[in-house]
Amino acid sequence: MDRPFRVYGHLVAAQVRSQLQYRTSFTLDLIGQTLFTVLDYVTVIVLFSVTPTLAGFTLPQVLLITSIAAVGFGLADLAVGNVERLKAYIRTGTLDAMLIRPRRVLPQLLAIDFQPRRLGRLAFALGGLVVASVACELDWTVWTVVKLVAAPIVAGVYFSALFVAAASVAFWWIDSGEFANSLTYGGREFTTYPINLYGGLFRHVFAFALGFGFVSYYPALSITGIPDPLGMPTWIAALSPIVAALAAALAAVCWHLGIRHYNGTGS
Repeated sequence: MDRPFRVYGHLVAAQVRSQLQYRTSFTLDLIGQTLFTVLDYVTVIVLFSVTPTLAGFTLPQVLLITSIAAVGFGLADLAVGNVERLKAYIRTGTLDAMLIRPRRVLPQLLAIDFQPRRLGRLAFALGGLVVASVACELDWTVWTVVKLVAAPIVAGVYFSALFVAAASVAFWWIDSGEFANSLTYGGREFTTYPINLYGGLFRHVFAFALGFGFVSYYPALSITGIPDPLGMPTWIAALSPIVAALAAALAAVCWHLGIRHYNGTGS
């Protein structure tokens, strides 16, 4: 393994060992994190207790949309969720110490407070994805499996980019926490349901302008073979990786601009 990656690996391993020393606390945190995802599924099931379909979709189909979003968000939260602490590191001057080390700042920030308890959220979401895909009675081909595996990974890339881009606002606006949360956690809620459930202007802004519609909705339509109620062509699902790549590129630009803009707490 290359030396920089080995260093970051040691930092993450140290964090994991430290947190596992307090097993009761770790177990309670793991359960608490998992409950967040459980509640997402419970909310969907409760909605279907009073209606047979939601925006024209059945329960298994909506659960597939929910699961793709949940796995993607779980991957992003585990990998880069710590970046939302950037505002605290700027305020306390911790970021200054990272800047003078001969290592990239973002990996340091992600490794310094790695949270393995977030694995519970991801594990439950993966289980939900398996159950939902079976309940949808998919046409199981190699291409279906490829899309089913790729969809949450692409969603994870998109959410990771969203975490980084939203957190980078703290370089200019240190109290941007609520703004960042409205994008990351608000975006997660939006992607939990079919986008045709939302009103026209709201849907156009979030689903298409911000790209949330390509996180779980269009991948789920492609996997199940369901025509889009909004009348969009079937090939639009192929844009999901492109949208995720563009989001990652934009997040990289925001981060590098922020680092260059940052002058330290002593300026």
